[in-house]
Amino acid sequence: MPDSARHGGWATVLVGLSGGFLASQVGWPLPWMVGSLLAVILIRCLTPWQLKEIPGGRKGGQWIIGIGIGLHFTPTVVEQVASHFGLIFFGALLTSLSSVVGVWLLRRTGEDRATAFFSSMPGGSGEMVNLGASNGAVLSQVAAAQSLRVLVVVLCVPAAFKFLLGDGVPLQHTGNVDWHWLAVVLPLGGLVAWAWQRLHQPNPWLFGPLLVAASVSIGWNLQIGLPDGASQIGQWLIGSGLGCHFNRAFFRRAPSFLGRTLIATSLSMLIAGMAAWALSLATHLDLRSLTLGMMPGGIAEMSLTAETLQLSVPLVTALQVMRLLFVLFLAEPLFHHWTRHTE
Repeated sequence: MPDSARHGGWATVLVGLSGGFLASQVGWPLPWMVGSLLAVILIRCLTPWQLKEIPGGRKGGQWIIGIGIGLHFTPTVVEQVASHFGLIFFGALLTSLSSVVGVWLLRRTGEDRATAFFSSMPGGSGEMVNLGASNGAVLSQVAAAQSLRVLVVVLCVPAAFKFLLGDGVPLQHTGNVDWHWLAVVLPLGGLVAWAWQRLHQPNPWLFGPLLVAASVSIGWNLQIGLPDGASQIGQWLIGSGLGCHFNRAFFRRAPSFLGRTLIATSLSMLIAGMAAWALSLATHLDLRSLTLGMMPGGIAEMSLTAETLQLSVPLVTALQVMRLLFVLFLAEPLFHHWTRHTE
């Protein structure tokens, strides 16, 4: 039986590149992420090859994407985002609260309290699994629900935006490449990511480089970007890594639970879209950017979608980061409060 483990991550490299190239040829949104993701999943599900994640690949992809997102922040952009802080706070809070739908649905269909709660929270998979572990959740189901949520959002949202809503208004972002500054920002971002990982901070390989790039870009008003092809490399690495979390056993495991999680994720996305529409009417901000910012997906994936569609990357990133902070800091206290008052 073929075993990709003999080849390390080389088989995953080739499959991911092939999927990304094919998706780019048909004009699929986020082609190098979605294409590599689907290609790896298909190989793992339809063949005996259980492709292994490229060593350090997903971290490297997040490092590149984090730098790219951070370079979108300039003093002018930060002022514009800060002027909408109340909206960002409210939008992120509303997105976090929409997870109540998932909790209610899973509880109504027989899941225990901790599993239903931490499976439905729109936070990072690793962080929710850790919180679930300390509160008695079924970890395999929490991990499965979180992975499925990200998969659904990554596959559906960019496609819906590209084919139903069209392109956004081009941003005033020069994107000039300055290798002198990049020679400082790239290694410094990696160093901060490594330090954050050692301190057990959430999502270190995205947040560390993002923080470094944004700080330098704002402090020196750089208005620069990554070279052509860097975003595609980051997409490919992230997509290939994410695809390695899925195989036939994943989809066969508790299909009823996965189906209910899919319904809950779809409802959360619908609530986010309706809330973004209402906020857009009230504030006249771009509906696409607000919707992306409020989707219960990953920061890197939604910010990349905003960049690809020429939307407001800083606004999307701010909404996503605020939502993640809400979940990370409030999920466990709210769970304990719910437990105490329903016993």
